[in-house]
Amino acid sequence: MTLRSSVNLFDLDNRVAVVTGGTGALGTAMALGLARAGARVGVLARRPAAAERVVASIEAAGGTAVAVPADVLRVEQLISARDVLLEQWGHIDLLVNAAGGNVPAATVSESHSFLDVTADAWRTVVDLNLIGTILPCQVFGGAIVQQGHDTGGSIVNISSMAADRALTRVQGYGAAKAGVESLTRWLAAELARVYGPGLRVNAIAPGFFIGDQNRALLIDPDGNLTERGRRIIDHTPAGRFGEPDDLVGTLLWLCSPGARFVTGIVVPVDGGFSS
Repeated sequence: MTLRSSVNLFDLDNRVAVVTGGTGALGTAMALGLARAGARVGVLARRPAAAERVVASIEAAGGTAVAVPADVLRVEQLISARDVLLEQWGHIDLLVNAAGGNVPAATVSESHSFLDVTADAWRTVVDLNLIGTILPCQVFGGAIVQQGHDTGGSIVNISSMAADRALTRVQGYGAAKAGVESLTRWLAAELARVYGPGLRVNAIAPGFFIGDQNRALLIDPDGNLTERGRRIIDHTPAGRFGEPDDLVGTLLWLCSPGARFVTGIVVPVDGGFSS
């Protein structure tokens, strides 16, 4: 091993990555991080204009990217996106499933109890997070395995603190993310068994990051912490909410040859909350 070889363990040059939910705060940071590490990135999202803005940011930073508009719940759109990337770059090596989120109808409050949550609300949040991870794994995972197991293909799913802990109010989201973690472990075993150990499947469980969907739960209109926000910070050794770039180091590790013996795990990036 030369002095340079250990650095190259985390190099993603010539890899092609797909990031679903690539226009969200976390997805954007991860797409930019992959591009800075040398990957060519397909930014997949439902809104074409938003995807193009992320692509422009990547290109402005010297990276290579293309917008591939698609809904993660529409198989035909995912197939079209896959074909665009294969035609442009010839292969797909990495998949990051960052699409997901919660919906108000599946969130419990003082005026909307667990008993009031409808079946449709459950289906919406489970479809978005779990089915919206399964379908890209099938479509883009199929393209990854065609490259052969020696290419070091990697799938990284995005879970949540709510998957492993019974957090109040977000029972539907927590159940869906628990499904993502179970899927991650199962796929790690199954894909290695069928296609070889070079294709790895792992997950990242972010702690509490401020986004459009949870801002009102954590910060009041005056910019102060809500009671829930204060409880979270009090239970986070790092003493703050996460910032999107906090996920990038873990993501690059899981996508790179440096993690070639790592599969089937869920890595918390949570400032110590889970401790």
